[in-house]
Amino acid sequence: MPDFTDSVWTRPARPRTGQPTLSREQIVRAAIELLDAEGTAGLSMRRLGARLGSGATSLYWHVATKDDLLELAVDEVMGEIYVPEAGDAPWRVGVSVMADGMRAMLLRHPWVIGLLGVRPTIGPNVMRMSNRSVAVLSAAGFTGPILSHVHSLVTAHVIGATTTEAAVGAAVHRSGRSAAELRKSLEPFMEKAAGEYPAYARWREESGVVEMEPERVWDQSFAFGLERILDGLELWLARNGSPATEDGEAGA
Repeated sequence: MPDFTDSVWTRPARPRTGQPTLSREQIVRAAIELLDAEGTAGLSMRRLGARLGSGATSLYWHVATKDDLLELAVDEVMGEIYVPEAGDAPWRVGVSVMADGMRAMLLRHPWVIGLLGVRPTIGPNVMRMSNRSVAVLSAAGFTGPILSHVHSLVTAHVIGATTTEAAVGAAVHRSGRSAAELRKSLEPFMEKAAGEYPAYARWREESGVVEMEPERVWDQSFAFGLERILDGLELWLARNGSPATEDGEAGA
């Protein structure tokens, strides 16, 4: 297991010699395609070399280890997340855009979830996103450690929601059936259990959630949680900080 601080981003880049047939960017993109298809267990330098029509040995000229490759891949897909500039929108909108973008990225690339926190996320795409996030939250009136807590809170909601959603999505995919079909197959058991769990059974019937498309349920659940977090943060600002104005800048 490599040292946590031994990151591909803290080491000087290897000098390029001659006219390499592959670039590091090509290698990273091919690795992401393999990761999206098969997860981290399906990624190896040998398999990646075969995918690129090149031997694994030649890949090591560009990427020293699989761990380095994973770091590069994580930062590459993090670049898919858009964070508005501070002042371009009210801070709640800015945070929502960031959270929605992070959720969408993690659902496209669920293998990222298991890599968060394993190595430092200090690549250029992550740093640009972090810089904008700090600017948006600072303009709202959050400062110091509180700003860090706010960012962690929002990120935890995104990761928690997408971890479950991605796991269910993977299970549905493996089954070869749709989520609606799987849910329907469980109905006989749920109806049988209704007598033992009457409060739960009554809620299922009254809520209408059973008839909703699973994707719609996930979307609504995520949005509801995010809005309640933002409500709480706005209340905290009103009581303890500098409430943000309509354009997203902190008040005097």
